[in-house]
Amino acid sequence: MLSPLLYMSGKVADKQTPMTSKPTTNLDTAKPIAISIELIKELRDRTGVSIMQCKKALEEAGGDIEKAIVILHKKSGEISAKKGDRTFKAGTIQAYIHANGNIGTIIELNCESDFVSANEEFVAMARNIAMHITATNPKFLRKEDVTEADQKAAKEVFAAEVKDKPEAVRKTILDGKLNAYFAEMVLMDQPYIKNGEVTIQQLIDQAVQKFGEKMAVGRFKRFKILEA
Repeated sequence: MLSPLLYMSGKVADKQTPMTSKPTTNLDTAKPIAISIELIKELRDRTGVSIMQCKKALEEAGGDIEKAIVILHKKSGEISAKKGDRTFKAGTIQAYIHANGNIGTIIELNCESDFVSANEEFVAMARNIAMHITATNPKFLRKEDVTEADQKAAKEVFAAEVKDKPEAVRKTILDGKLNAYFAEMVLMDQPYIKNGEVTIQQLIDQAVQKFGEKMAVGRFKRFKILEA
């Protein structure tokens, strides 16, 4: 005779599949991270990117502002690369003259439309880059502009510095010195003097992300009294 404990609502209970509650997973209880207005504002001040883009980056980074900056740099670089085949049709020529009147820079910053070229932020960026050039005195616009003669001369200088290093690491040290030297000499690779967290290229990439147009420094010329 079956025990009454084996009956449930007139049916024999299934002893092989006891009734259990569904386990709760982290996904069932996960809540979106609350991103404060203050954090969004700080990220916007540091990057110049729109509020919505800053909010999305912070959410993706789990509220970590340093990770969010990396995310924004990566996205702005990707956006800039996608616009690489577009044609420049406008731009602005701006200048910066130091207060002493002895040194200054003139720069051409290109874009796609007159609408953007007349934008105050675009013009201000051109002036700021001109000020940066005045302070840092880059020799080249891009890496591609470095001539073989320049590379050879630099290599000879640094090769002499590392000649006494162990042969196994000599080339690595030499390459590191050359890369660091030309990073200082190439405008697009230089850390921006008003925000050392970004290079000049990243500064322009952020503007591309913001305005939705291809942008680039067309050319620049730095002047100093009595200097050829």
